[in-house]
Amino acid sequence: MALTVGVLALQGGFAEHLSCLRKAAAHLEVKFNMVEVRTPEQLATCHALVIPGGESTTLSLLATQSGLLGPLRDFVKVKRKPTWGTCAGLIMLSEEASSAKRGGQELIGGLDVRVHRNHFGRQKESFVTDLNLAFLAESLTDAMRAPPFPCVFIRAPVVDKLLADNVEETSPENGADFQSLPSPATNNQTLAQGSKIEVLGILLGRHASNKAAAAAETARSVSTKGDGDIVALRQGNVFGTSFHPELTEDIRIHLWWLEQVVHASMK
Repeated sequence: MALTVGVLALQGGFAEHLSCLRKAAAHLEVKFNMVEVRTPEQLATCHALVIPGGESTTLSLLATQSGLLGPLRDFVKVKRKPTWGTCAGLIMLSEEASSAKRGGQELIGGLDVRVHRNHFGRQKESFVTDLNLAFLAESLTDAMRAPPFPCVFIRAPVVDKLLADNVEETSPENGADFQSLPSPATNNQTLAQGSKIEVLGILLGRHASNKAAAAAETARSVSTKGDGDIVALRQGNVFGTSFHPELTEDIRIHLWWLEQVVHASMK
């Protein structure tokens, strides 16, 4: 049976994701159907979903107008199907977002985190940097494991607060160690359901938002040696990246994620 992977096609870089997914699928023996998703009916056919970068407020508005917001929440948080959000998609999949526009915005949720929107500034402050992402070693394709990944940051968010109390301490192997700080229990564990938050990528330096978060009065904060920022993470069926893998020629993250989709389909 073919697995149907959808890309939310309301706004943003959905075409680039579809191209990368098709290239990555060619390396696997499983058959995939890649589809654009604009309606609840199209979403219902999907085994997994990508929410692309773009403008998160616009995505939220269009999802509401299309009648997709409720089905998307059900897809992610009830059916718990594999879902990946990049940049604006990460914002949409977070339970909270700071620096939102006046009046706030509707979110899908799924990751027990708060993100800081546009953390690195405006479009002109976009940048590309290489990160060693240890989770790519899970890939079945040995030849694609070794090099650092070229990460494209465009008005990107970062995670500046963990809302859940079940964090997996891990070393993303890009020069930083992740340390979870003790805290009182929080009532905002909306998706956790036993799933740990796995920190998969940390960007050192830059604006060091997590240092400020650790000093603030929060239910759960993050701190990293070198004052880094969380830019890739996973919780259960939900995966998020601050950066844009679809804007590079490197398909390793798309390949890795499709492998996760295959594994989830076998459960």
